[in-house]
Amino acid sequence: MAEYVCKVADASGRVFSEVEAAQSIDEARQKLADRGLYVYNVRAQQGILAGVLSRQRKKVIQGEEFLVFNQQFNTLIKAGLPILKALDLLTERAGSEKLRPMLAEVRQRVRDGELLSEALEQQGSFPKVYNTTVLAGEKSGDLPGVLEHYIAYQRVSTGLRKKLIGAIIYPIFLIVTAIAIVSYIVTYVIPQFAKLYQDMDVVLPLPTRIMVAIAVEFRPYVIGGVVTLVVLAVAIYWWSRTEAGGVASDKIRLKLPYLGDTWVKFQISQVMRTLSTLLTGGTPLVQALATTADAATSRLIADGIRQSAQSVKEGQSLRAALGSTGLFPELALEMVEVGEASGALPPMLVSVADLFEDDVNTRVARAISFVEPAILVFMAIIVLFILVSLYLPIFSFGMNAKPAGG
Repeated sequence: MAEYVCKVADASGRVFSEVEAAQSIDEARQKLADRGLYVYNVRAQQGILAGVLSRQRKKVIQGEEFLVFNQQFNTLIKAGLPILKALDLLTERAGSEKLRPMLAEVRQRVRDGELLSEALEQQGSFPKVYNTTVLAGEKSGDLPGVLEHYIAYQRVSTGLRKKLIGAIIYPIFLIVTAIAIVSYIVTYVIPQFAKLYQDMDVVLPLPTRIMVAIAVEFRPYVIGGVVTLVVLAVAIYWWSRTEAGGVASDKIRLKLPYLGDTWVKFQISQVMRTLSTLLTGGTPLVQALATTADAATSRLIADGIRQSAQSVKEGQSLRAALGSTGLFPELALEMVEVGEASGALPPMLVSVADLFEDDVNTRVARAISFVEPAILVFMAIIVLFILVSLYLPIFSFGMNAKPAGG
C-alpha cells in the first residue's frame, strides 16, 4: 500500500497537508472526502533524496513564452474546446521547446483523471499563483474569465520587470567596460611602461611610483584581494539564498537610503497585484494571502504576509493584519482599508500596485539619470589619472634633456 501526500482543507477553511495510505490516488481521495475534507491535490510520497533531486530539476516557467501559452490556451477554451483537446494542440504546437515536455506531462496527468490545477501543481514548473488561479477557476466554473485576469496580471508584471531590466542594462554595461579598461591598463600597459622607465633610469614622480607599485610590486596582493572579494561576494550570495540569510539581507535592504524605500515599493506592488488577481479569480482571502506569500521574492515580505494570513484567519481585518507587520507604507494600508470598507478590495489593490509601480519607475529613472553620468565621470577621472601618471616621466625626461653639444 502506497502513501500519498494530500493537500486538503477542512470545513473551517484551514488548509493543511496529510499523508494517507491507499492503493491508488482515487482511493486516497475517497478516504479524505469521506472524512469531510476538501481535497486540493494528491501526489505519491517521495523519498528525501528523490524530492531534493526533483526540486533541483524543476524550474518555474515564466516570461513571454508562458504569457503566449496562456493567451493561446484561454483562446482555445473560450472557443469551446475541451481542456484535454486544448492541451493536445498546444503540446504539439507550442513555440517554446522548454514548455513542450512540461505540457506533455500535464496533458498525461489530465488524461489519467487529475484536475488541471492538480496536474499543474504536480508537474512542479508552473508558478504557485497560476496553479491557485486555475483551481479557483475550476471551482467557480469560469476558468476562461479567471485566466483573463491572470493574463492581464502577467502582462503588467512582465512589462514592469522588462522596464526595470532595460533601465539598468546601460549602467551595468558602463561598469563592465570601465572594469575591463582599467584591468587592461593595469595588467598590460603599466608593466610595459615600468620596463621603459627602468631602461630610461629616470626618477619617477609620486603618482607614477604609486601606479607602478600597484601594478608590478603589489600585484599578487591586489589579485589576492580581488579573489577574496569575489569569494566573499559569492558566499554572501549563497547565504542570502538561505532562509535566515534572505530575511537578514532583506532587512539590510530596508535600511538603505532611497534604495530601501524603492525596493519595498516594488515588492509591495507585486504583492498587491498578485493578491488582487487571486481574489478576483474567486480565491478566499486567507488562501490568497498564503499563495501570495509563496509567490513573493522577498523572504521578509513573505513572512509578513503569512503572519497577516494567520491574523485574518483569527478575525482581524486585512488592513490591521498588514499593518501589524510594520512592512507596508501607511498609504497602502489606508487604501486597503477603503477597499475593505467599500467592498471593492481587488480594484483597490490594483490601484495600490499601479501607484507604487509608477513611483518605482520614476525613482529608477531618476537614479539612472544620475548614475550614468556619474559612472562616465568617474571612469574618465580614473583613466585620465592613470594616463597622466604614465606619461608624466616621459614629459619630464623630454623637458630636462639637454641639447647635444650643449
